[in-house]
Amino acid sequence: MVQTPAKHLTLSEFLALPETEPASEYIDGRIIQKPMLQGEHSAIQTELAPAINLVVKPKQIARAFCELRCTFGDRSIVPDISVFMWDRIPRRENGGVANVFSIAPDWTIEILSPDQSQTKVTKNILHCLKFGTQMGWLIDPEEKSVFVYLPDQPTAVYEELGTQLPVPEFAQDFSLTVEGLFSWLLE
Repeated sequence: MVQTPAKHLTLSEFLALPETEPASEYIDGRIIQKPMLQGEHSAIQTELAPAINLVVKPKQIARAFCELRCTFGDRSIVPDISVFMWDRIPRRENGGVANVFSIAPDWTIEILSPDQSQTKVTKNILHCLKFGTQMGWLIDPEEKSVFVYLPDQPTAVYEELGTQLPVPEFAQDFSLTVEGLFSWLLE
């Protein structure tokens, strides 16, 4: 995680800057660049978003997006996977997906990278919950565990292989066990 020690920028000034690779986030007046994706992170992200979309997208229930900038509540963050219920996806006049998402996702999913601060990622999930996100996952590939965050409820940790991971109500047809999630690392 790279913190850019620059003069204090406003959110508007940050959003006017060119995008970085990997993406930078605006948190508490600071610009923090996300770490470069590594193998485990990339493998899980590459498999999980399409797996969710396979279940929720055909029925126009929801849609999962990878690395989508979401700007709300004086922050601009880029969750690894953001899932939006279909009727909440910002649209252009022609019905296409908008470029700017100024709302919190309905389900935010973060995959911890080796050099990433778990505290920083957890704070982003909690920020999302504060602004209406129904559920947050923090996937830790190193520990083979998934932390599940819900509004006004204690955090739950899932690490038993056969355990079914909880999903938001709108995604109830999506089914994944801890073992199924981490098996993507063995393919």
